[in-house]
Amino acid sequence: MRMLTVMIALVAAFGLSACNTMQGLGKDVQSGGEALEKQAK
Repeated sequence: MRMLTVMIALVAAFGLSACNTMQGLGKDVQSGGEALEKQAK
């Protein structure tokens, strides 16, 4: 039972950190796209 609790906590921690990582990645891609738009003008 203790092992199950530890596994659930680890999965939750990885899930939350992945959300922050994907949010940061999205911002990086967006700023790259904006730079490309400025070059195209």
